[in-house]
Amino acid sequence: MSGYYYYSGCPDHYEAHYLDACSVCGKSLHNSDIFMYRGNTPFCSKECRQEQMEIDEAREKKLKSGRSLRKSDSKSSTPNKTVRTGIVTVS
Repeated sequence: MSGYYYYSGCPDHYEAHYLDACSVCGKSLHNSDIFMYRGNTPFCSKECRQEQMEIDEAREKKLKSGRSLRKSDSKSSTPNKTVRTGIVTVS
């Protein structure tokens, strides 16, 4: 985080503000344009914002492909077979 702080209302209590630095590269956003993405995520440039968008897109594709694999696995199993589980003792 950068060295810029905001006053929280309490004496001697300053905290870093989320708009102080770019979310990707950490560059200071003080006195510069701020590019926003998904509500409250700040970026110093269109390039940094695009990089985050591509990361999010890849993550979403990975999650979706994992879900579709699990669905296809459950469809490929034979639903008509009965499987019994438990302990059998023979004396």
